[in-house]
Amino acid sequence: MLIHKMKLDDNMAVLDINSGAVHLVDDAAYDVLDVFDGENDGDVMRAFAGKYSAETLKDVLTELHELKKEGLLFSPEYEVPDSFSEKPVLKSLCLHIAHDCNLRCGYCFAGTGDFGGKRALMSRETAEKAIEFAIAGSQKRHNLEIDLFGGEPLINPEVVRHVVSYARKREAETGKNIKLTLTTNGTLLNDEIVAFLNENRVMLVLSLDGKKETHDAMRPFPNESGSYDAAVAGFKKVIASRGGKNYYLRGTYTRYDLNFAEAVLDMAEIGTEISVEPVVGTDEPYVLKEEDLPRIYEEYEKLARSYLQRRHDGKPFDFFHFNVALDNGPCVAKRLSGCGAGHEYYAITPEGDIYPCHQFVGREEYKMGTLAAGVERKDLVRKFRHTHVMTKEACRQCWARFFCSGGCHANADLLNGDITQPYEFGCKLQKKRLECAIIIQALLADEALEGKDDLRPEIDNFKYQVD
Repeated sequence: MLIHKMKLDDNMAVLDINSGAVHLVDDAAYDVLDVFDGENDGDVMRAFAGKYSAETLKDVLTELHELKKEGLLFSPEYEVPDSFSEKPVLKSLCLHIAHDCNLRCGYCFAGTGDFGGKRALMSRETAEKAIEFAIAGSQKRHNLEIDLFGGEPLINPEVVRHVVSYARKREAETGKNIKLTLTTNGTLLNDEIVAFLNENRVMLVLSLDGKKETHDAMRPFPNESGSYDAAVAGFKKVIASRGGKNYYLRGTYTRYDLNFAEAVLDMAEIGTEISVEPVVGTDEPYVLKEEDLPRIYEEYEKLARSYLQRRHDGKPFDFFHFNVALDNGPCVAKRLSGCGAGHEYYAITPEGDIYPCHQFVGREEYKMGTLAAGVERKDLVRKFRHTHVMTKEACRQCWARFFCSGGCHANADLLNGDITQPYEFGCKLQKKRLECAIIIQALLADEALEGKDDLRPEIDNFKYQVD
């Protein structure tokens, strides 16, 4: 498969898979590409003789041949560079500041904070060792990302303060650029902690599940009361304090409420930087099912229309999964293997254990080592390093492989027991939202060229870590 066609209402686009080039096309070109393979002009003329004039078909073929000549259509297969097999360089680290939480979310993969084990808080000493592990592992790399995670990390506020201050100190001493991110449910945000996070340039991921009734049903306090009001109060405080920048409202949609397009618009009244993900699970009642796909696809299309309309109306919001770069995407390694879990990205537990990522924590067969001993499971490093879109058979044949980078290893392991076998249902959702995203970005780029729209979103390092 060398090209992929997609459509949103009357907007039609074609992706050249290997080059990443996207072309907005008309009806004739869209139809012709069902037959045209780059060389069979005669077949095209015969196949569409009754639908389009000979002049139209010749014009289409001339344009398609020109694109092929420029390497923007039917481009050759992508080859894995030799450098991808070299020793990996650590790019990011997830610190589990707290294996505990003040909420009891119904779908929490972390088992309401304990990750299937005992509740625990990271110490200052472990946090410092983790920072040093990250700096050493990053070698000569200038950019390094460290995520403060839980549970709820603000349950352990003194260590949050310490690790942030320590990271900033070591950043100055080493000359590195350390990007800090903290994920929080927002209920513990107060003026003091907000000021500290702002002063230290800490990016925030704020957990919010759309409307109040949806959020409260899935994200209650231990006494079963809803957390929406407390969370939103904290979110509004911190978003306003940083001028509406350097945050993402991050939600989850489940089978209990599939109106996530409406939920995103509701979230946009609180903050305009938004990400909403489908829930992942096995046989829980909230887990999405195959029969839900038509409805989910419809919701992504509704969201895409709203996204475009609100940009044109001067009231834009940013939806994380619509931000695909068509002209300057991520580096080669990220295109092939995504987040780099297990070789460029690790998670550190409060006890100092090392796992491939935050979602693997608690799956003991994936424990890779400790801060005291370092990464001991070199076999796992090799396995993760060489499990990418060019080695997964299902991915090699997929048009979306260089955008999704093979999907989530943790979800593949959870659903299939094998990181080399992608989570098929998740792939279907990913491909639908990618189609919407690609058409959106192509339309915005086209409008920008015509001087109609200067609102094309920028792709920053939070969305892609570009070398």
